[in-house]
Amino acid sequence: MVSAEKDSNETTNTHPTIIGKSMRTVRSKLFQHDRAACVSDNLTGSLMELASRNNKSVKSSITEEQLLELSQALSDFSACSSDISGELQRLATVSSSQPPPAAPHVDGQPQPEHEPCLGFLQRESFSTEIIESISPEDLQPTVKICVDGLHSPSVAVKRSAAAKLRLLAKNRADNRALIGESGAVAALVPLLRCSDPWTQEHAVTALLNLSLLEENKALITNAGAVKALIYVLKTGTETSKQNAACALMSLALVEENKSSIGACGAIPPLVALLLSGSQRGKKDALTTLYKLCSVRQNKERAVSAGAVRPLVELVAEEGSGMAEKAMVVLNSLAGIEEGKEAIVEEGGIGALLEAIEDGSVKGKEFAVLTLVQLCAHSVANRALLVREGGIPPLVALSQNASVRAKLKNANWQRSRRTFRRGCLVS
Repeated sequence: MVSAEKDSNETTNTHPTIIGKSMRTVRSKLFQHDRAACVSDNLTGSLMELASRNNKSVKSSITEEQLLELSQALSDFSACSSDISGELQRLATVSSSQPPPAAPHVDGQPQPEHEPCLGFLQRESFSTEIIESISPEDLQPTVKICVDGLHSPSVAVKRSAAAKLRLLAKNRADNRALIGESGAVAALVPLLRCSDPWTQEHAVTALLNLSLLEENKALITNAGAVKALIYVLKTGTETSKQNAACALMSLALVEENKSSIGACGAIPPLVALLLSGSQRGKKDALTTLYKLCSVRQNKERAVSAGAVRPLVELVAEEGSGMAEKAMVVLNSLAGIEEGKEAIVEEGGIGALLEAIEDGSVKGKEFAVLTLVQLCAHSVANRALLVREGGIPPLVALSQNASVRAKLKNANWQRSRRTFRRGCLVS
């Protein structure tokens, strides 16, 4: 960890701890005291003219399409239909003549009871090949059995019925339509609050798979699933939390759902998943937060919930594959004043400079865009960027980066004509 050096012109302000490498501290000495102005004059083509970009140019350079492209759409949304827990593969491949494998303990809870031997719902084997070859019309009796099973007083029957519906809805859109029309959604939603973790996991994943069909999204939200999915985010197994986050993201693809999902309290548990979840859980939380934070109120909720600190930490992580995704969300939060302040306080400028030096090509580009957001209208933030040794890596980027990155930096360079030396002093 490297602390930002304090400018000699400041007597009361302290600067946040910056996540990054010590080389910036060495470089920053070039810009201390009275040398800052003369060195900046000699850096022809430097990028210190952040402030003179007008609002229109900043906004136009950060379109949603560009965000999605630079972040590689955050994650492959097809993963949402892949049933990442692996439970479906077990259901599809275990021979019916073999005893079912032991399920793992979850939070110290005992293994679930075996499903009752009552015809179809007792079967642990459920071939995906057979499912793929059957038409929706021929599957109607099967779906009806499953939906009826969801209303059973037996938890084991409910669990089995939810598991079968989960598998039926995994890959085929016509099956999702059939299940949605069958009344299954209204019966699955209460199971999200089931005390049995396996039943809850099957139910949340079934709803996730069903939500991938546009026509089912309204059925799911109208059945009161949003608050129940948030309950799973707070109480479920790791897999259930991941799939609940994905389900909320799927529902958030409908614009009017974004505000209601945020208002129902989804942001804090998503931030908690970002803080303490698995790598997959963090990725799902990032994706969902990005989608929700296109709404201003949700940006404010994310900042209030403490999302900025883990995002900055992820930007500084090497080899995790999360840095670009975290920068996507940070860029969104930098669109409001509270977000800018929180990013700077948590050392975001230093972390973004490290991304420019050592990150991927897309990461460098996104770090540039986020720094524009932070510095375009803030003298103090520009001064901090200079003290952190930010000019050399920005100049190097303008000379060596991709054509697109050079074009972005060229915009900054053209603005240098209106720059005033006094802007460097906060």
